[in-house]
Amino acid sequence: MKIIVSGAGQVGFHIAQQLSAEQNDVVVIDQSPELIRRVGDSLDVQAFVGFGSHPDVLERAGAANADMIIAVTYADEVNMIACQVAHSLFKVPMKIARVRDQSYRDPIWADLFSRDNMPIDVIISPEMEVAKAISRRLQIPGAFESISLVDGMVKMMGVRCNADCPVINTPLRQLTGLFPDLNIVVVAISRDGAGQVPSADDQLLEGDDVYFVADTEHVARAMAVFGHEERIARRVIIAGGGHIGAFLGEIIESEHKGVSARIIETDTDRAHQVADTLEGIVVINGDVIDPEILDEVGVEESEAIIAVTNDDETNILASLLAKRFGTERAITLINNTTYSPLITSLGIDVVVSPRAITVSTILQHVRRGRIKAVHSLLDGFGEVIETEILETSGLTGKRIDEADLPVGVLLGGIVRNGQVIIPRASTVLRVHDRVVLFAEAKSIKAIENLFSVRLEFF
Repeated sequence: MKIIVSGAGQVGFHIAQQLSAEQNDVVVIDQSPELIRRVGDSLDVQAFVGFGSHPDVLERAGAANADMIIAVTYADEVNMIACQVAHSLFKVPMKIARVRDQSYRDPIWADLFSRDNMPIDVIISPEMEVAKAISRRLQIPGAFESISLVDGMVKMMGVRCNADCPVINTPLRQLTGLFPDLNIVVVAISRDGAGQVPSADDQLLEGDDVYFVADTEHVARAMAVFGHEERIARRVIIAGGGHIGAFLGEIIESEHKGVSARIIETDTDRAHQVADTLEGIVVINGDVIDPEILDEVGVEESEAIIAVTNDDETNILASLLAKRFGTERAITLINNTTYSPLITSLGIDVVVSPRAITVSTILQHVRRGRIKAVHSLLDGFGEVIETEILETSGLTGKRIDEADLPVGVLLGGIVRNGQVIIPRASTVLRVHDRVVLFAEAKSIKAIENLFSVRLEFF
């Protein structure tokens, strides 16, 4: 598959890294010589300086033979025009664009991105995706990750094993015996910053970040098994009234009944704009790291602070101050991954990575055919994949212990005829089963072949 990535920032770099690792023919374009140098030095891809919206640049990138263009520069207009040129001049079949400004996506302009006008197949709004991800984390307190799969029947959760976790130092194979009616499978562990796919004999240790797949109806019990029975936050502070903060406010108003939220925004004009948009949320103009402002929004009585300003350091400081003054939980947006090893030791409960969320969203549209959903975990270590077993799959009719799954792959859940089945060695796989699995990055190609998903673009 030949893919053009326009934009070599964090999102473009990691999309190129992931797709090139899967032996795709990737070309990266960016107007910054420094970013292109970084790509060229780090990745096995073609990379050169240029504007992704210019026809001669796209021609040089091989657009005439490309299967897809992914336009993720920081300029909406460059992304949109790149897709338009790729379609009109080079007939590129699949066009994905990152569009930040929501005025382009107002329902009254719904025809803008139609095939007859500006033919973009998929539009990604990073701010909206981040707000949705934070909303999911609010709904299940104690989890730093929450992903809904198979029409909401299955969830993939991420939790930290604290000192009081009841199953620390317990081999995973014993979980079934200890909790026979609990439908969960631990599919990945992050220990000391390194990801691993566990075996049945592996034990959970204090400080581990654990990813498990569960029947949605069993999530509350599963959280208790891992020592997490936190209350849902009813009083929330949102630090930052930018696009993410405003979108999150809208989601809380419409979907989180009984939740009271207050937004702190430094810029006066922006604060008034957000206040005019949100009817039931108080917006306060002030500095998110000013103790007096935090006191004004009721920091001592709040149960969660969500720090989503444009500055990582401000988000970290606001989170730590709020927790010092009595806030129970901190959800913190951080762009710079170099901070990651420090975060949990500082006392921040949940880290939100816009880059990781955006990359996962794009991958869902890159992997087509019978793959229904894709979520990248552990900084690209692996992916949670939802797919369907076809008649042509080599898995059809086989027990799981006979399936010869690639190394680094674990099945986490099966949905059959509306019922959630937690995979066991003796489980027989059937046609049309919806399967949720975790696969290390190195095994993703093998999984695509094994499931015979007949991806349109691979």
